[in-house]
Amino acid sequence: MTPLRIGLIGYGPAARVFHAPLIAACPGTELAAAAVRNPEAVTDAPPGLAIVTVDALLADPAVEAVVVATPSGSHHEVARRALLAGKHVVVDKPVTVTAAEADDLIALAAERRRVLSVFHNRRWDGDFLALRELVAEGRLGAVHAYESNYDRFRPTVRARWREQAVPGSGLHYDLGSHLIDQALVLFGRPDLVRAELRAIRPGAEAVDDAVITLGFGPVRALLRCRALVPEPQPRFVVHGRNASFRKDGIDPQEDHLRAGTVQTEPETGWLTIGQETGTAEAQPVTVAPGGYGAFYDGFVAAVRDGAPPPVDPRDARDVIRVIEAAIQSSTTGRDVRLEW
Repeated sequence: MTPLRIGLIGYGPAARVFHAPLIAACPGTELAAAAVRNPEAVTDAPPGLAIVTVDALLADPAVEAVVVATPSGSHHEVARRALLAGKHVVVDKPVTVTAAEADDLIALAAERRRVLSVFHNRRWDGDFLALRELVAEGRLGAVHAYESNYDRFRPTVRARWREQAVPGSGLHYDLGSHLIDQALVLFGRPDLVRAELRAIRPGAEAVDDAVITLGFGPVRALLRCRALVPEPQPRFVVHGRNASFRKDGIDPQEDHLRAGTVQTEPETGWLTIGQETGTAEAQPVTVAPGGYGAFYDGFVAAVRDGAPPPVDPRDARDVIRVIEAAIQSSTTGRDVRLEW
């Protein structure tokens, strides 16, 4: 099978750390080029990687697909251009700033018969995969409480678009989109959103402290992503009718990608089975290494074989609907009820 030639639009951290190495490692793909506004400004590209303009990349008939890894506020415009140019498209999360923009891309992809998918890579975190398996097997019983944390300690505001007052910036769009997507994968579409979104660091222009509660019928999901937490909370704490699951620490795949290494050692989670007569003891759960590369395996299958995209863009649109509801809730101080 001829490798799927993929071009990057944008060559910042998302493209360099995630997309470029994952495309290079996927046997069904070939990294064709990276496109930036000013190619001459890129002086540290690896040997053999062409740095071109966006116009040149979109006009190249040998490039079948592109990855939109530009600032979030430009995702809609850039992805739309790529679809109109006849390319299959991967959009880095979040797919767009508004749900209306996402719907526009979904409709355009269908009209042009192009594959559109969104890089919600943390569906392939090892701990999330382990949790999905526990839930699917019924080992927790009916889940009623779910807590997911992605905390950092970055007390100094940095000069980058993610921390400026621009569309699509802030932790609710950045890390929050991961947490929301994972919750929706597990429980479906929420009927209630309650949120407090704050900018608490000195000089902060964008949200750096996001606490979001989602209601899925009887299930309550507490999602937190914060930039000023010296002692992070557990990554997952999930309570069911029969047992609880706990996992500390963030999936290490990003660190391995940055270092150019591959995770080989498993992590450990803890399963506590409830006992009505006595204190229950936690037993270890092996958390096998995750695999972000599965995204590009799935994307190739979608383009070449007509398989479903690895992440349905409608799922990514639903994440944005939740973020919009969270903004409304935080602004008004009221719960937002969602109808789908």
